Amino acid sequence: MSSLGSALRLLRAGASALRSGPQKTFSRRAGGGPHIVPQYRQYPQVTKNQKLQAEILSSTMWFWMLWHFWHSSDDVLGHFAWPDASQWTDEELGIPADDEE
Repeated sequence: MSSLGSALRLLRAGASALRSGPQKTFSRRAGGGPHIVPQYRQYPQVTKNQKLQAEILSSTMWFWMLWHFWHSSDDVLGHFAWPDASQWTDEELGIPADDEE
């Protein structure tokens, strides 16, 4: 008998939903911040706060890279003495002898 009662409740709920018509849907925007609508083939809308954060982050990155390049450039360029090319022989450079044809 309980299955019949639950079936009746389900039918009543369905009938009342059909009588009331279509339901209005509401969208909630959590956070209360600015809502940015995506737009097709257009630049994204960026807030002033996002611009400021991007400038600070990119400035910090460039400072980090240039500071470390200036103070420890051997990590990039190598930490060995550069060879003096004027001391190399023709054989080492791969230049054939003058008497060879």
